[in-house]
Amino acid sequence: MAPLRSKFSMFWMLVVLTAHVTAGIGKPKLIGDEEACVSSNNNDNTLSLRATKSFGVGGPEPGDIADAFTVRTLDGEFRYKPGVLRGPLIIHAFTNKSGFLECLWSSESSLSSLVQDLPDSTQVLFLSLDDSAVTDALWMRDQLHRVAVQSGKKEVLSRLHFSPVPVFALGNWIPMVLYYWGCVSRNCVLAQVAFTSEGWHMPIIIKRLDARYDWLSTRWGQASYQLIDSGDGCDPSPSLAGAVAWVSEGNCSYFTKVENMAKSNASGVLVYALPGNPIQDMNCVDDECNTTLSIPAAMVHLEPSVAQALESGQPVYVSFQNTPSPYFFFSIDQQGLLAEMGWFLYPSFSFVAWQAQWFDFYTDLQNKLQNPAKVVTVFDKVQMHGEKGAVATVDMPAGLSDFNVLELDAALSCPSKRDGSCAHWDHTVQLFVCCDPLGPYCNTELGRWITAFRRGTGRWLTDVSPLLPLLDANKCTFTMKTPPWAMPWFTSLNLRFSIGNQTVNVTGDGDEELRSFRVMSLYSGGTFDKNYNKRYQPIKFSMPASTKKVELFAVITAHGYDDNHCGEFCVTSHHFLLNNVFNNTLIFDSAGTPLGCTTRVKEGAVPNEHGTWLYGRAGWCDGLQVNPWRVDVTKQLDMSGSESNTVLYFGLFEGKDPNPAKDPGYIIMSSFLVFYK
Repeated sequence: MAPLRSKFSMFWMLVVLTAHVTAGIGKPKLIGDEEACVSSNNNDNTLSLRATKSFGVGGPEPGDIADAFTVRTLDGEFRYKPGVLRGPLIIHAFTNKSGFLECLWSSESSLSSLVQDLPDSTQVLFLSLDDSAVTDALWMRDQLHRVAVQSGKKEVLSRLHFSPVPVFALGNWIPMVLYYWGCVSRNCVLAQVAFTSEGWHMPIIIKRLDARYDWLSTRWGQASYQLIDSGDGCDPSPSLAGAVAWVSEGNCSYFTKVENMAKSNASGVLVYALPGNPIQDMNCVDDECNTTLSIPAAMVHLEPSVAQALESGQPVYVSFQNTPSPYFFFSIDQQGLLAEMGWFLYPSFSFVAWQAQWFDFYTDLQNKLQNPAKVVTVFDKVQMHGEKGAVATVDMPAGLSDFNVLELDAALSCPSKRDGSCAHWDHTVQLFVCCDPLGPYCNTELGRWITAFRRGTGRWLTDVSPLLPLLDANKCTFTMKTPPWAMPWFTSLNLRFSIGNQTVNVTGDGDEELRSFRVMSLYSGGTFDKNYNKRYQPIKFSMPASTKKVELFAVITAHGYDDNHCGEFCVTSHHFLLNNVFNNTLIFDSAGTPLGCTTRVKEGAVPNEHGTWLYGRAGWCDGLQVNPWRVDVTKQLDMSGSESNTVLYFGLFEGKDPNPAKDPGYIIMSSFLVFYK
């Protein structure tokens, strides 16, 4: 752990942006009352109380253009100007009144994640909201300089800037966003403990950090509890029924402390840090996490008055409260637009790095969307809700056979600009197409996505070129839907038709351009139980004339939660056996891993969602497209057409047929053989 400062009474701001730095720094100069209200110079840095030119009358919102500003730093002047930004801007406000943020800043792993994982496109500016801004800026620079040197990442320091000017003296619009976006969620609420005792004139209120949400999901109630000293909590304690246990850190794991106090019938556990130690992130480790504990726990600093009262036998009572606070995190993306930062599951700068990585992904996506293509708009912010979902019939482009690439440009947005209006929970989104109502392929799945959990960002480009033969009419009807009980989303979808380089050397005499001309449906999914594989039988097929290449194309995701954590969080394998010899296998080996989906942020997985979005899933992640699995199986087949071929699918859990004891999960699958000529 990094040492805590002796004085921590201030807010910090973390700003990720591209800026110009000029030499010179002077003593911070406060802005006079008249200057703060009305600016007579459009080029100065003072703030008018009237709405800035880019913000609406009601105040700044995500998607608004960020105006220019200038901030003095320890190394000169930091200037932000719209249109010259080469990377994103992320703003973080720190206050020592937050146990969450104290842990975020005192954790070595948290600081290291900022130093090591911040993308090269991103710069960071730190600000303080207190009078101690100069001291604060120097201390923060020293902290990150130390970690950067230890990590061998000194180059990141050129992108970190520290301002000695307190936020209340900035004279720009940044404080307006922090206060207007005031927050009550886990990462930016002031979580507090209030102690009372007979003879005390006022309650003693201190900050707290609750244990990990994904470990102890039980929250503190509104009641007042008696506080009872239970030593270090490493052994069960008598006489705790209905009380909150007061235990010291150390000598055993946090899990052991909470488990022992739960066995002692405590209503909750307060772990206090030893003198000089920071508040820490309490979590289970490895197999401990498989044991369910149903009481809340939090960490606080040792309060001398409370300790003395307990030692003397004086009854002490405790209650728990959350005080709303200014927003601790917001950002400016590469387009110069204000954006939210989402929800931090635990105190770590990793969440800042992941958001910056997503900004890089989005910039790359915007560049890809500039490539030449024939664009057909299917939905433009159309509400998707209920049994019907979103439905549209559109004209297919003329000369469809000239194209060999089909990409789905899909986006989801929420009823308002704020993440708080977004749908709770994650749900599967499926796109179905019907070009011939009487044909066998009407309402075939064309694409699949998983919604983000209470985040309003998300845009993806998915290549489904092998399924082009499904679009075989002048008009096609597209249906996009989630489960009917899910909260509404607003969907946008463009079909992008283009010409790509898809060639194969068939005869050995040179490359030949190939196009998919026929699609054959194979298998769908179902309940992942002991009968799962019994429903599948081999499929025989002959090779269509003129076929030069055959591809296996499948979209598979596993869902639900049985006694083996299947299908969402267990490792399953999916097999397509061709001609009883060739086993083509897809294994979801990242399912259940603690950070499996964080590795896919660079592919478009929306970061910093609510819930446990970080965990690896079986074939999917929250806020991400489901990429088709494609395998060239040409050499596994009899291509002559004189012999029939066979294909058989089966799915396994740990190499065996699934056999859950209760609550079986399920598999959603679309699978095809695609023939090219």
